[in-house]
Amino acid sequence: MLIGEHRCLVDDKGRLNFPARLRDGMGASFIVTRWLDDCLVAFPAQEWDRIAEMLAEKSVVKSRDVQRFLYSGAEEVAPDKQGRILVPGHLRQHATLDKEVVVVGVGRHAEIWDAAAWDAMGERLSSDAVAAAMEEMGL
Repeated sequence: MLIGEHRCLVDDKGRLNFPARLRDGMGASFIVTRWLDDCLVAFPAQEWDRIAEMLAEKSVVKSRDVQRFLYSGAEEVAPDKQGRILVPGHLRQHATLDKEVVVVGVGRHAEIWDAAAWDAMGERLSSDAVAAAMEEMGL
């Protein structure tokens, strides 16, 4: 399970030192693509395959926009010996990643956020709406 919040830096070449605690759960290579809330998502290969299977089972008409959104921006990445991954420019642009980023474990995947955007999200996550959603889910 991928958990935790990790502050990292993206260098001038677009390399991100992916946190070791999360890297272990991601495998030798993994998929990074656009995600909701203007962040990026990193899926371990087996989770990416599970999502691809789910999409393949759906009507092309119903799933086409989701497929376009996920697949068109997707990149397979493999950490180098220092644990860095290259985040392509189009993905950095989508999530407005500049220097400081936050990588968060979210169970079966990790999200990559611009630090300021994550801090703003943190304020939203402490709202009554999250408490109401937790209650509705029986947590």
